[in-house]
This record gives sequence, structure tokens and C-alpha cells, in this order.
Amino acid sequence: MKTLSFLQAFRYTLHSLLVLIGLAYTLHYQPIPVLQRLDQLGYDLRLRATLPNSQDPRIVIVDIDEKSLSALGHWPWPRPRLAQLVDTLFDHYQVRLLAFDVVFAEADNTSPLAALDELARQTLAANQPFQTALTKLRPQLDYDAIFAASLKNRPVILSFFTSREITRHPEQALPGAWADSRDWAFAGQLPDAAGFGGNLALVQQAAADGGYFNNPLVDSDGVFRRIPLLSRYQGQIYPALSLAIYRRLLGAPLPAFSSAGSNLTALRLQQQVIPTAADSSVLVPYRGRYPSFAYYAASDVLAGTIADSQLKGKIVLVGSTAAGLMDLRSTPVQNVFPGVEIQANILSGLLDQQLKYVPDFLPGLEALQILLIGLLSLMLFRDASPLANAGRWLLLLAGLIGGNLYFWQIQHWDCLPASPLVLLTLLFANQAVCAYISTTERKNRLSRWFGLYVAPELVAQMQESGRQYSLSGQSRELSVLFADVRGFTGIAETMPPAELCELINQIFSPLTRAIHHQHGTIDKYIGDAVMAFWGAPLSDPHHARHAIAAALDMIALLPALNDQFNQRGWPAIDIGIGLNTGKMSVGNMGSDFRIAYTVMGDAVNLAARLQGLTGSYGAAIIVSAATRQQAPEFIYRELDTVTVKGKQIPITLYQPLCSLEQATPQLLQQLNQLDTALQHYRQANWAAAEQIFTNLQNQNPGDKLYSLYRQRISHFRTHPPAPNWSGVFVWEVK
Repeated sequence: MKTLSFLQAFRYTLHSLLVLIGLAYTLHYQPIPVLQRLDQLGYDLRLRATLPNSQDPRIVIVDIDEKSLSALGHWPWPRPRLAQLVDTLFDHYQVRLLAFDVVFAEADNTSPLAALDELARQTLAANQPFQTALTKLRPQLDYDAIFAASLKNRPVILSFFTSREITRHPEQALPGAWADSRDWAFAGQLPDAAGFGGNLALVQQAAADGGYFNNPLVDSDGVFRRIPLLSRYQGQIYPALSLAIYRRLLGAPLPAFSSAGSNLTALRLQQQVIPTAADSSVLVPYRGRYPSFAYYAASDVLAGTIADSQLKGKIVLVGSTAAGLMDLRSTPVQNVFPGVEIQANILSGLLDQQLKYVPDFLPGLEALQILLIGLLSLMLFRDASPLANAGRWLLLLAGLIGGNLYFWQIQHWDCLPASPLVLLTLLFANQAVCAYISTTERKNRLSRWFGLYVAPELVAQMQESGRQYSLSGQSRELSVLFADVRGFTGIAETMPPAELCELINQIFSPLTRAIHHQHGTIDKYIGDAVMAFWGAPLSDPHHARHAIAAALDMIALLPALNDQFNQRGWPAIDIGIGLNTGKMSVGNMGSDFRIAYTVMGDAVNLAARLQGLTGSYGAAIIVSAATRQQAPEFIYRELDTVTVKGKQIPITLYQPLCSLEQATPQLLQQLNQLDTALQHYRQANWAAAEQIFTNLQNQNPGDKLYSLYRQRISHFRTHPPAPNWSGVFVWEVK
């Protein structure tokens, strides 16, 4: 009874504490990083679940992409070329409006005008013909003026960016401000910039308007979820790029502002009302993953190869998806997302009047929700069976999620998506823990007992499956893999111990992920090598296929891994992988001091031998005939028939190259040629074999296999093999 009374008191105390914490968080009295992160993740999940996943035909993006950079040269392009792009879009394609998601902050340095002016001032100051000619040529050589002229009297919106650092760029100019912040009480809650990066004054003054494209309200995890439509700089209020575009499309005068006290509540452009949060922020209304708008390469626009109907009457944003121009952002829908498409999404939401936001009264409503959750959980999670309580918990969760989706989709309000669910779950867990503490303790004892014998990962798998497993030694057919870093001894000699440990960890982590992705079990890490197997403890009828797929995945991730190493000044690495399938012993093996779930046997030893031969053949992966036989889904290259050290029976070695679907006609032709060459080689037809091997090496100069056979043939010509030679090569090294 004392225990029950203590648990009941503990339950009510913890229940009250959780509700108070929820209220403090909801009313913004106390930030809680864990709940903030969960709400961010919940927001992302809700957004992805409700994406329209449809393109907006009104907006297109002219992309300064890799194709355009390859065709027209590196960025920035000469301003006459940009003027040509503007003229082509308006004169030929008759677009409705054009906006640049790039900044023209510096004068065009491709023009020779600056050098000619210097000559005119000094060396040729007295040369009248030169001075006259320069005066006549100046309009053609002033590239910035040419670009500015193409913008004039056209609906072109330029971009700038705000900064938290004080900057001075007298040659740059901002567009006209929309309001004086001193006239509005809400202005103190708008993002405040200390500096800006703008366009050349000549260029900006020729444009119809401008707006900032950066986001001063990026969330703590670096994700673009919301953006302010207004920002302050030196007592003036400026618009975001998307809002400036929208105003121009409406042909509206400067907006009116609606506020409640010192809180901004909405912007009004003519008859259009744009509700916002107090800091003018709205949530980016993503339409889907990139691309959610039609993209056209800038080079194709300049070449006129795009059909007129694709651009006529469209709103055009010029931006870049080229990785080198660094206009890629992290968003809830995609980790790498073009910045220009974020602007397009906001503009699309403005056009549809579908912007979601956080109204100033919402925290009060959410506080009432927290109180209601606390009351209902006290009433419902009491004196009922675990199954009944779980059912009520699920019903309440469904109600909270349904209500949240209603306000999101219908009212366009961003209610807290995760923290109410977390509170409800914690209250339910509080009751469940107190009611079933004895059961929990029993399960903990069971876990502790199993933990003495097997790895925690195995315990988790066994608990999830609910099946019975035997950890005693068994003989089973499995597939085993050894992967070793080549030349690691030389690498280790050149690196400090701490950095070497970091290097090996950076290697093992992606290799382990590749193994786990293909349902493999990590046996152990042996220095610079990884050992893994398939088919135990969980049965896997396709263990050979999964093992080869994992090996191919491991090889495929090396280029990206080496790129990372190169950036850190580390040496590039290569790995060799050996695979074998066969009967082996699997189970708990070890001593009284340490025990592990592992495999042993001749089949395991053979896999290790195959790994050791990969460097000799220049093959990333070598598998046995037994493995190949059980995984016909792949294309293989026969390497050799050998006897490995410690064995008398010959085995045939194969290199898996790719899946059947990935095989090209050229690859299949070369494999047929190799089969023919190996037949001649084993029949001691040296000339015929050497001719084919030479042809194959000419097609694949870096392939070590063909040069290996040419060396053997050269040796056999002077030292012929025995008359009964069958083509089997005897390896004396491991």
C-alpha cells in the first residue's frame, strides 16, 4: 500500500509539473530547446504531408545553371549579356514581369573602358583623335549603363540583402523605402539590419523596384521555414523580394498596415489582405520538392530555343541552381534547395492568398489547449486496462493532430505541431510507468540478463521480432565479408594518432551504414578492416545478394568520402573486399570475460583470403563461385582459377561489377572477349590469348587484370607450365 500511495502521489506531482512546463513553453515564458526542436520536426512533417506537389504555371525560373555557365562562361557575366537576356525576355518572349534573385554590387570589370579612361587621363591626355574616339565609343563600352538601359521603363525587380554587420558601400543603392519606421509602433518588432549589400546605384535606379532576398529569421537548425515580409534599415522599412514583386503585379500603391497595439497583424495591398505574425513573418508555402516550377537554362533563353508559349505572359525569376554560386538553402522539404525557388514559392502563396502565419492571439489558445489536455488525461487515464488507456491516448492524439491540420489547412494558422502531442504522451507515459512499474522492472532484468551474452543491437532485434532465438553454436549457410583499407600502414605512418583515429572512424561509419542498409550484421572491426556477415541471427534467404549489394554500395561511396578527405588534407583511401558463402559456425563465442556473437570456419577463412587477393587483381571486390551462384542478379567478371594458401582444391574467383539492369552492351562484349581469352590461356594458346588481353587492356588502360595475364603469358613462354597444367594459379601469399 505504501508503494501504491507513493506511486499515486508521484503521478499527480509529475502530472502537474508537466502541465506547468507546457504552459510556460506555450506562453513563451521559458524556451525549451528539446520542445522547440520537436516542434520544428513536427512542422516539417506536417508541411511535407500537406504539400500540393503541383507546379505553378504562372511563374518560371530562368536558371543560371551549370549548362549556362559552361556555355557562356563563369559568373558574373558581362552586363551586355545580361542586357541581352532582359531584352530577349521582354521583346521576344513578352514576359509579364522579371525579377533578379542576384545582386549586381560591383561595376562590370570586363569592359575596357576603365583602362581607356586611364590612358585618356595620362599617356594619351594630349592625343585629341584618341579623346574624340573614346567619347564616341563610351556608350558602347559602358557595360553597366547598357544593362541599366535594358531595365529602364520595364517591370524589373532587383534584389539586395540585409546584414547584421555595419557596412558602407557608397557605390551601391537601395530601392525606395516603403515606410518610415518611426511612424509605426509595430516597427520595433521587425528584423533590424545594420548594413546591406545592394546594386550599383545606376542599375538600381533603372529598375522598377527592389526587395531583399535573404532571410534574417532562419530557424536555429538553419532551415528556411518562415521569412519576414518587411525589414528595417536606418529608420526605413523595406520589402522582401517576393512582396515587391507581388505589389508590382497588382499595380498597387505602397501598402497599408494593420496592427493591434505594437503588433503587426496584416499588410494591405489594394483589396488584398496579407496576415502576418508580429514580426511580419509568414511561413514559406512550399509547393513541393525541387523543382516545383518550370526551369529554363539562361543559355537556352539567349539562344531562343525555348518555345514562345513557355514564357509569354509569365512571371520570370532569374536565379541559380549551380552549386558553385552557393544559392542553395536547407528547407523542410529538401536539405538542398535553390534560394530562387524559395522566392518563387512565397510569390505563389501571395498570388493564391495561401500564406500561413502565427496570429498574435494564438499562444493564448494553445495555453487553453494545454490545460484541456491535462484535465482530460487525468479523467481518462485512470483505473483502466493498458489496452484501453492506449486506445484513449491514440484517440486523443488523433484529435490533436486532426485539429492541428484543420487550423493549418483551413485557417492557415501555424499551431504548435509537436509539443502538445509530447505533453499528452508524457502524461500517458507517467500513468503507464506508475501502473506497470513491476512489469517494467521484470523486462529490465530480462534485458540485463541477455546483455551479458549478446550485443545490445541483437537484443533489440530479438525483442522487436518476438521470435525465439538460440545463441548456442549452430552450423548454417551464411555469407561473410571482409573489407580492408589498402595501404593503411603507410597512411598510419604519416598521421598523428588522434587524427588517425578520426580517419578510421570516418571510414567505418559509412561502411557500416552500407552493411546495415543491406541487412548485414557487423561482426567486428579488426584494425583497419571490417568483418560482417548475412543470414544470422535473423534468417535471410537472400544473404548472398545482400552481401554483394552492400559491397557494391561500399565501393560506390568512396569517391564522396575521398572528396571529404581531400578537403581536410587527408590521403585518399581505397578498400578491397572479399566475399564467400558457405557453411560456418555461428553463435556466442568467447571466454568468461568477454563473449560475442560471431562466425567461424573454413568459409570465413576463405573470405579473408579473397580479400587479400583483391590488390593482386586490381579488383575492388572478389567473390567465390558459391557466392556468385546464389546471387545471379549481378554481372560478374571471371578473374582466375586458383588455389589459395592453405588449400588444395581450386576455386574460381569473380568480380561483381553491377546489377543486370545496369550492364551496357560494351561491358557484355568485353566480358565475352575475356571469357574467350581465358579459354585460350588455359589451353596454353598464348598468342591468341595475348592478342585479346592486349586489346582489352588498350580499351581499359588502367585495368590491372589484363596486364597480369600478359605478364603470366610472357613468363610461360620462357618457362612453360607442366604438360598436365589446367590453368590453375597457385597463390603462396594470404
